[in-house]
Parts: sequence; C-alpha cells; structure tokens
Amino acid sequence: MEYIKLVGILIIVVGFALKLDTLAVVLIAGIVTGLVSGISITDILATLGTGFVSNRLMSIFLIMFPVIAVIERYGLKERAAYLIGNIKNASSGKVCSIYMFIRVLASAFNIRIGGHVQFIRPLIYPMALGAAEKYKGAPCTTEEDEAIKGLTAAVENYGNFFAQNCFPAASGVVLIQGTIAAFEGCEWVQLADIAKNSIWICVIATILTVVQVNLYDRKLKGGNK
Repeated sequence: MEYIKLVGILIIVVGFALKLDTLAVVLIAGIVTGLVSGISITDILATLGTGFVSNRLMSIFLIMFPVIAVIERYGLKERAAYLIGNIKNASSGKVCSIYMFIRVLASAFNIRIGGHVQFIRPLIYPMALGAAEKYKGAPCTTEEDEAIKGLTAAVENYGNFFAQNCFPAASGVVLIQGTIAAFEGCEWVQLADIAKNSIWICVIATILTVVQVNLYDRKLKGGNK
C-alpha cells in the first residue's frame, strides 16, 4: 500500500480546487503524508520547523512586496518621475545607461541592489518614463510606454546576468569551474580565470546596452517630429 503515501498530493489538488487557504492545505498535506508513512508527529513537526528556519530568508524577501505597495500608494512613482523630469537634458537612455553602470558594478562585487519588483518597477521605470516625456516634449504613447518598460527590465537583466560572473566566488563561476574541471586536461582552470575573462563579456554587454538605449532616445525624438 505504498500508494497511500501519495495522499498528500490528493489533499493539495482538492484544497486548491476548493480555493482553501494555501498554507493550511500544504501543512495538512505534509502532516497527513508523514503520518501515513509511519513518521511520528514529533518528527513531522521537527522537520517542518527545520525547513522553515532553513528558508527563513524567503519570508524576509516576501516582506518587500507590501512595503513596495505602500510606498507606491503614497506616490513614490510620481515623485521619481517628477524629480527626473526636472533634470536638464534628461532622457530615458541616460537613465538606463546610468543604472546599467550601477547595476554592473554592484553585480561585479556581488552586491545585490536591484530587482524588477523592488527596484525597476517602483523607481527606475518611472524615472525613465519621466525623462522620456521631458526629452520628447510630450506625453508618451502606450507603445512608447511599453517600450520603456521593456528597456528598463532589459537593463536589469543585462547588468545582473553579464556582470555577476566577474565575481570569482559567485555561484555561476563555481558551477562553470566545476563543470570545466571535470574534463580531462582542464583541471588547471581556476575561479579567477573565469572571472577575469568574464570582465570582457561584461564590458561588451555594457557598451551594447548603452548603444541600444540611446538609439531608442533618437527614435523617440524622431517620432515626435
């Protein structure tokens, strides 16, 4: 009767189908699965507690969402757009370029400052939009608004992806080094070698990103003539 241990899956399916409380459904499914598997309630609670403590940083991350919602509710996005709109010669390309340099430097030193939810959406995107409207001299259309959203999101991805391997102890560098070292004759490859060669890729990506966002500025200005 090993199939009885799959009862937890059934509980989750039924609970989600009935739109019951997600956390309660998952906890009940875990406890029931443990009981039918012959695990004592003490051991089940100990396992749940260990899992919660081991992943407690995820709970801290989730706190960001209501915080961001509150600061947006009280006008962070509007103030960011107003502030950047008062800067002379501001443009969306310049905002994205500056953020690209900041994001690259932070990722290269393994400093986590960015993120689509906690940084791009409430701060960088409104600043880029406000700068674009000032540069254009008119409100942006829906298509232009969506394009600026895409640019700011892309800059976050470029900066994070191409710069993170410049840090020798980054998880990606460790994975690459372990994979390469598994091949015969490649044992000499060190973490510093991978990080050093990643710098050139990062520099190229940064230059191409700056070119991309500034070309959009020209397109935005030309579309208003």
